[in-house]
Amino acid sequence: MQRRKTLTQYLIEQQRENNTIPADLRLLIEVVARACKAISYHVSKGALGGVLGSAGSENVQGEVQKKLDVISNEILLEANEWGGNLAAMASEELEEIHPIPSTYPKGEYLLLFDPLDGSSNIDVNVSIGTIFSVLRSPDGADTTAQSFLQPGSKQVAAGYAIYGPQTVLVLTTGNGVNCFTLDREMGSWVLTQPDMRIPEDTAEYAINASNARHWYPPVTRYIDELVAGKDGPRQKNFNMRWIAAMVTDVHRILCRGGIFMYPADKRDPSKPGKLRLMYEANPMAFLVEQAGGKATNGTERILDIQPQQIHERVAVFLGSKNEVERVTGYHADSNAG
Repeated sequence: MQRRKTLTQYLIEQQRENNTIPADLRLLIEVVARACKAISYHVSKGALGGVLGSAGSENVQGEVQKKLDVISNEILLEANEWGGNLAAMASEELEEIHPIPSTYPKGEYLLLFDPLDGSSNIDVNVSIGTIFSVLRSPDGADTTAQSFLQPGSKQVAAGYAIYGPQTVLVLTTGNGVNCFTLDREMGSWVLTQPDMRIPEDTAEYAINASNARHWYPPVTRYIDELVAGKDGPRQKNFNMRWIAAMVTDVHRILCRGGIFMYPADKRDPSKPGKLRLMYEANPMAFLVEQAGGKATNGTERILDIQPQQIHERVAVFLGSKNEVERVTGYHADSNAG
């Protein structure tokens, strides 16, 4: 029988072979993975666990919080406070950063997360997930919000968990992308998709088409070509897939290719996009690039953007290399006049 490789074994082997995963980082990843197991349990209980519906509050984004948003946020905070691996945390659900309490030792890493991505899907039993990003703290014990404001290229690890028919954990530490499936009976994460790669070409795209009337010309131009299919300039049929959970849409792209888009639009020209740079776009861009894809905001590489605030928003175009380059080129054409 073929021996199964667990997350712990994989991380230890990477530590030995590539010397890229210090012991503290390995322990941090394992703690995050355990927290994702706990979130998966609560998600799976659904109405039986009384966790569906609104929490009756709003987060810093002005979005109505679901009960599972709050539960997932608390699980991640509590799991990662006491281990001695972190200097501070930041979450989509918190306005300010969350310093490690003085009663616990502090480490050299920073953790950012979207505790439950795809909240609109919670009550209709569609896949949702957790996204996380790990940075090295430049300030040691004197961590402030400014300590987090590093470009995505500085990430030392990133990943996400999806709570669907199976619970999976997708991870990069800068040496490729690997997918682990939760074995519920054994309680362990098992490597099931090593070295995930995104095809350079694709026939699938993901975008919220209900916003079409608000798009800027480069996006309209690109989508019109895809919709025209074989009869249009691309002479090729494309299929649209949209799950309304970034984590699930991006997972599909990592598994079989595609392009995911959430552009800025004319509804509020002052906003550069809807998705958050630090704990949504950056970790996903890191994963996509490690799998051979590309990720831009329409004009520049997402991982090169210098963030100005924790909850900064950004436009996102990521996935199969050739399609991302094409739509990014359309933005360059438009900007050139």
